[in-house]
Amino acid sequence: MDAKISQFFDSVGSFFSGGDKIPWCERDVIAGCEREVQEATDGGNEELKKETIMRLSWALVHSRQAEDVQRGIAMLEASLANSSPPLQDREKLYLLAVGYYRTGDYSRSRQLAERCLEIQPDWRQALVLKKTVEDKIAKDGVIGIGITATAVGLIAGGIAAALARKK
Repeated sequence: MDAKISQFFDSVGSFFSGGDKIPWCERDVIAGCEREVQEATDGGNEELKKETIMRLSWALVHSRQAEDVQRGIAMLEASLANSSPPLQDREKLYLLAVGYYRTGDYSRSRQLAERCLEIQPDWRQALVLKKTVEDKIAKDGVIGIGITATAVGLIAGGIAAALARKK
């Protein structure tokens, strides 16, 4: 019984805190990834350059800074234009889904997570992201309904008060 009560309070706390299980990335990690990309570019090793760009893309879409996330999305969309093996596309699609989730474009994020699952249906990261996005959409819907109901209640109360004063 205590476990169920604890689980209930944890879920309520999570609902209002907006916490998710997607990691964040700090600026120093992004700066390190940018240095790696520059070194790989200077070295002329194309395979290493692709790897470092993927790491940088990961860091950018996991950033707390909106401009970093947008930069990561742009990099990933550009790299998707080049043909690559399905598993690399899956990774890029997943990172794009994370980026769109971070920007608040939940429908696009869910769509991309579903594309990942078409490539690999049992991919745990994509399944968790899809559930996180769907939970966020449901939460935002509940909050929106609550705000609307409160506004309607306030308007109705104001009208009722105005009518009571007239009498």
